Amino acid sequence: MVLKKKKEVQVDAFLLDHQKLEKLQRFSKAEEQNLASLLLHCAQLSNGIQQIQCIKQIIPLMKKMDPNSACDPMVKTCLDILGETYFSLSIKNPLKKVLASLLNGLPEQFMTLAVQSFVCCLREELKTTDIYLYRKVLDNLASCMEDFSLGRASIKNLFEEVLQFLVKSLLDIQEENRKNHGNRIVQTQLMHDLLVAIKVSMMLVQKLQENIQGSLWKHHESFVWQSMCSLLKSSTDFLMDATLLQTVQTTSGLAVILFTKAMYEPVEGLPSLVSDLLLGSVKHTDVPAWFVSNCGTLCMEELPDSVLLFLCHGALAMLEWKNGSMGENGEKLLLDIASVLLSLSSELKESSMAASLSRILAIWTNSALAALISGSPNLKIKLNGNSDLIGKLLEYIYTHWEHPLDAVRHQTKLIFKNLLQIHRTTITGSNEKSDPFFARLVKRLLSLEWHVKGKYGCLGCLVECVGTENILQLDRTIPVQILDVMSDQSLAPYASDLLETMFTNHKAHFTLSFQESTWIDQWHDIWVSPLLVILCEGNHDQTTYIIDYYLPKLLKCSPDSLGYMIRILQASADANLGSCSARGALGALMACLRTARAHGHLELSNIMSNGLISTECIKQGLVHQHNQVCIDALGLLCETHRSTEIVSMEEMQLIQFFMMYNLNSQSPSVRQQICSLLRKLFCRIQESSQVLYKLEQNKTKEELLENSTKRHPLGILQQYKEFMSSVCDRLFEALFPGSSHPTRFSSLTILGSVAEIFSVPEGQVRIFHLDQEIDSTRVQTLIQCFASTFEEVKALAFKLLMKLRDVAFKLQDSENLGLLFQAAVDLSTSTKPYDCVTASYLLNFLVHHKGLQHICLEQWVEHNAEMDENTSVSTVEVNTLAVIKLLLANVEEEIFRARKSLLQAAASFPMYGRVHCITGALQQLPFNNLALVAEWKEMVARLILMSYRLSAVVSPVVQSSSPEGLIPMDSDSESAGRLQMILHEIQPQDTNDYFMQAKILKEHCKVQSEKLADCRPMESISTEIRGEERQTCDVTAQMVLVCCWRSMKEVSLLLGTLCKLLPSQATSEPSDGLITVEQVKNIGDYFKHHLLQSRHRGAFELAYAGFVQLTEMLSRCDSESLRKMPEQWLSYVLEEIKSCDPSSTLCATRRSAGIPFYIQALLASEPKKSKTDLLKMTMKELIPLAAPLNESSVIPQVHALNILRALFRDTRLGENIMPYVADGIQAAVLGFMSPVWAVRNSSTLLFSALITRIFGVKRGKDENSKKNRMTGREFFSWFPSLYPFLLKQLEAVTNTLNSEAEELKIHPSLFLLLLILGRLYPSPMDGTYSALSMAPFVPFIIRYFFFF
Repeated sequence: MVLKKKKEVQVDAFLLDHQKLEKLQRFSKAEEQNLASLLLHCAQLSNGIQQIQCIKQIIPLMKKMDPNSACDPMVKTCLDILGETYFSLSIKNPLKKVLASLLNGLPEQFMTLAVQSFVCCLREELKTTDIYLYRKVLDNLASCMEDFSLGRASIKNLFEEVLQFLVKSLLDIQEENRKNHGNRIVQTQLMHDLLVAIKVSMMLVQKLQENIQGSLWKHHESFVWQSMCSLLKSSTDFLMDATLLQTVQTTSGLAVILFTKAMYEPVEGLPSLVSDLLLGSVKHTDVPAWFVSNCGTLCMEELPDSVLLFLCHGALAMLEWKNGSMGENGEKLLLDIASVLLSLSSELKESSMAASLSRILAIWTNSALAALISGSPNLKIKLNGNSDLIGKLLEYIYTHWEHPLDAVRHQTKLIFKNLLQIHRTTITGSNEKSDPFFARLVKRLLSLEWHVKGKYGCLGCLVECVGTENILQLDRTIPVQILDVMSDQSLAPYASDLLETMFTNHKAHFTLSFQESTWIDQWHDIWVSPLLVILCEGNHDQTTYIIDYYLPKLLKCSPDSLGYMIRILQASADANLGSCSARGALGALMACLRTARAHGHLELSNIMSNGLISTECIKQGLVHQHNQVCIDALGLLCETHRSTEIVSMEEMQLIQFFMMYNLNSQSPSVRQQICSLLRKLFCRIQESSQVLYKLEQNKTKEELLENSTKRHPLGILQQYKEFMSSVCDRLFEALFPGSSHPTRFSSLTILGSVAEIFSVPEGQVRIFHLDQEIDSTRVQTLIQCFASTFEEVKALAFKLLMKLRDVAFKLQDSENLGLLFQAAVDLSTSTKPYDCVTASYLLNFLVHHKGLQHICLEQWVEHNAEMDENTSVSTVEVNTLAVIKLLLANVEEEIFRARKSLLQAAASFPMYGRVHCITGALQQLPFNNLALVAEWKEMVARLILMSYRLSAVVSPVVQSSSPEGLIPMDSDSESAGRLQMILHEIQPQDTNDYFMQAKILKEHCKVQSEKLADCRPMESISTEIRGEERQTCDVTAQMVLVCCWRSMKEVSLLLGTLCKLLPSQATSEPSDGLITVEQVKNIGDYFKHHLLQSRHRGAFELAYAGFVQLTEMLSRCDSESLRKMPEQWLSYVLEEIKSCDPSSTLCATRRSAGIPFYIQALLASEPKKSKTDLLKMTMKELIPLAAPLNESSVIPQVHALNILRALFRDTRLGENIMPYVADGIQAAVLGFMSPVWAVRNSSTLLFSALITRIFGVKRGKDENSKKNRMTGREFFSWFPSLYPFLLKQLEAVTNTLNSEAEELKIHPSLFLLLLILGRLYPSPMDGTYSALSMAPFVPFIIRYFFFF
């Protein structure tokens, strides 16, 4: 059962100005409906959908009008208004398309008048001079040319004006883009405008080419010719401009070929010109002068790789490949394009370019198929499967079929499929199934290991050519082998797709070969029986993936096979109940039934009434010791093909039985599945109840009498209510004090689903009211869940209470609310970290109470009477502001006390709890809709200042070179003497002598700092305090450290929240923004300082979390000074790393501490679809530092290696980091040979990260497994520069051998080289086309290990 939300179509209504409305009123008639009155009525409607219905009446009305009415001024006025309305609507508004569709059916007598009106409107549009309004004009031009005869006729009449506007728009947008260099937001908008302008220019040339023909060819001085030359020149400039978006360059490549095709004469010579451009063999004497003057940059010997790629795309997409219209020159161009693309495949490694190349290669195969139909015999020979070109294309496929990008893998499969079709076309008339090319491919693919993902798609393509039966004749165990592979989730989708292709093809083969259904048993033996065996005895992962991926496809292909499965499994269900590790026949039966019901292949009521399965059997499944059997049995009850299927009484009873035993499941995944399935059941109850209500309303008395023997709708609805009420009772009972975390999680999640699903919108009948089931005891139960030590329980309880807050607050008296508020304030300063989380949730819940100000806050915060008078201020905003004021006042006082004694603060009032509560309160505020702007501005300024003060108190600890041991517990003077230097580092203003002894603080009494400073022996102090009846607290170094790093954490998250949630001002002038540019800059400097100075990992990791929020906000800012800050910060830190300044405070130990995090945050701020300039700049600086030519710069090298490691591990950088992997490997191998231990250590860590990046995360224990390995050809095709490097390093290793003395000197880099080479293996697909053979490595390895 798939739950889909119904999409509401939003249509913006159009509005007419007062002048137009007056015109329509003048022409409209009250006694009868005419065109003006209809249009006036339409304009007065405020609903876009209603306007569409009204507009549809216009054309039928005009068809009834007198043919002579075309001269009527009323008609002209209405057509003028329709034209202006059409051009005023946005291109995405459905009204625009409806209007165009209607006007296409305009009666002939009105067409001329309508064209005049549209021409007039279009002429006004073309007068637009504002660059940022060009997009609207371009959209209108595009819509006019898109299946709109009236719009096309208008453009035809204004062809030269349109052409002039397009030329001007391209030049203006290009210039504006140049002026806004660095402003990513504006540049992105301009890039998309430029893209649309190029596309509209191409549409104009393609769809209105007949307008060009008249004056273009013989009059090179004509306006049209000059405009076309300008378009061609602009497109060429865009194609060559690498700073533009790739989509703009790609489209420009299409435009260059299209415009050249339109202008070139004779057309037969165009393929030769394009071939010369691609091969770099253009001779200016053979090319027209106009082409050289406009496209001279394309006539170079060596064009950039990206330009060659886009030109290939343009040639494939814009030239006509069918019917052999380009002759031999066209065939030569087709082959030249293939050779250029294959040569580019080894050069273009950037992810976006690799994806484009694979897509263009797929387009080439389609063009080749089209050309082959009418191609020459020579072309068929060159495109035969045994030809060199097809062999090289197969090499490309084998190299890229496991590419990290999904798009490349998909296109690779498509290329392979098209290559098979190309070969089939070249051997038309011969027997395909016995063709040597296909047979050779099948054998090669079957000889590959099953872990190769590309194998599955290619075999599936071959099945369509040679048939499943021919493949099974080679090996009958193939289905079992594929099912065995499905224990790996990464391979399961590929395996299931191949199996589906094979058994579908096999069934079709049997159906055609045999007249009767005698073949079904043989088909079951091959495809169904192995499945049942695995379902009964297979491991958990394998059976799960087979049920998810394979079983639904099998049942879809052969629904009748379900009966066969049930018979087989029922026969052994009693004897094979399964165990905790195996499903058994009962579990397999539950899985098959669940899948069949979910996909609509059976009705549960039918099989239960027919005796195929009993209630007791389902109960056995619901309490089975194997978790997944329980889930499948529950899924059988909850999942249906139709979301409105009525829930039977038996199903409800079985659900109640299930909930008695399974709410406390210890497995998180099982709990999630239980909650998800029960949610589906509740949705089914809700939706089926709506159907039942409608049935009840529509039934007559006679129908009720006729159906009296069946279940009555009202009776079913009553059963629903009773069932839901009993479910809620069971869930609240499970939330008793001391209940386990799994029980609480399950109960709260299910209750949350009930509250969400049964809170239906207006207009629908509500079958169940959860708030009617709530009393004060249950509210108290939910509030007590805040005390759980698991935050997910707190979050679930809070979410549920928010849905029930109206009834919850009604059931709480003012005294109880006061106690809750007092408890929250007390918990916010607890020394237990999870207590402050409880306080935060409590406060976030209480701020929604309207009476919080009067009940709780008046005794803490001065009440502002003006807020009560201002009714526009929301309760949440007022209460949140008051709560934050209270917390801020408390934390400011605690910071003042902490300055005197950080030890006292750590033991009695750790400040991080208050800050955590402030952050939590801010995160639930609607900052786009605040009323108390002035108060919030002041509050934000105070919060920022408080953050800096708190950080100043605790930062000396987390920035110390030894933050974990600042307070030595040794009392001997010798140990203390060695640590006197640390005293000045951490807190010079603290006069406590806490280096001589462990500190013991007395709670519930005031202890003066002078008493703590007494240098009495520790034993006497302890004895004295033990003799008194007072609680003591032994303050350890860990307590101080926890207090400090948690405070730093909360400060960082608070500042990040302020930057993320609060709108930033574009200027320094006062505005509605709550945070100024100067404040944002100061926060950035704060993060920079602490990320680069902190030594404690917890501190800088969480400072990083806040800094990421800041950098993401900066990248979206309108302010240029803010937007450029990440680049400036990055340049600064890279320069400091390079400088190798002895006075630098950057931490060279602890894996460079926060420096890698700092740089990661800056790089993550770049938009994902940008040119990644910051990443390129960073790698350009770091790679040379990581592999320096001299050994004098050790510290910069260590920093560079550590930063590179972090970047290669960062998944957000995705495939953009892959072009630098080869350089990273070289730096790691060379660094491993350094005499400095720090360099070797960092190189080892970098190497480990790179191995994981290249070969994937190792999930198995089998060292010989090929899951995390690849073929040598594949590896060196991705990283070609590593081939000579590794070969040279291996040669250097063998040169360390002393054969005379027969001594073996272990080279430092040997281990790393063997780690890489050990993950490479030869493949049966390796052909004669690969120059990157593994053979040269073998002699060196043999020579080295000869001495062992």
